[in-house]
Amino acid sequence: MKYLIVALGNIGDEYADTRHNIGFSIADNWALSENAIWRTGRLANVTEIKYKGRTAIIIKPTTYMNLSGKAVNYWMQAEKIPIQNILVLTDDLALPYGSIRLKSKGSDGGHNGLKDIQATLNTPEYSRLRFGIGSEFSQGKQVNYVLGKWSAEESVVLKERIAIAIEAIKSFLTLGIEKTMTAFNKK
Repeated sequence: MKYLIVALGNIGDEYADTRHNIGFSIADNWALSENAIWRTGRLANVTEIKYKGRTAIIIKPTTYMNLSGKAVNYWMQAEKIPIQNILVLTDDLALPYGSIRLKSKGSDGGHNGLKDIQATLNTPEYSRLRFGIGSEFSQGKQVNYVLGKWSAEESVVLKERIAIAIEAIKSFLTLGIEKTMTAFNKK
């Protein structure tokens, strides 16, 4: 069985290790732990991980966040992956820092990457793993906060929270979204 794991983020050194790029960070950490090699593909950097009889095609769109839907649609079609086998990894301002919430469908919550995916696929019916980045910014400073680097305090537990997100992805591959939501939405 094939799955498409979509890590949302922006390409370029200026975006590396920023809150908005947590999707890329989760994917990079999982790939590193499995010795998976990234290659340049159409509209995305791509790698593949085999896990318990499943194949995870992991993409990091190179279209920038606001045009992520193009890459998702292309790789869904190219790899013949049904929408129920897609999991999008994204940051979420509405969640406390480090919290993880999985959903099988839902609104874009004002997130431009999710908004473009929903518009391109013409449905909100795809699974997503939302990683809380908190909302510790003053009025008018949201963009700076989202595109900012992790604070020293946040960095202390970041690897641990990323490891939990990776375990949630593995659970999604083997148990599906409902059981994974039950197991991980409380962590």
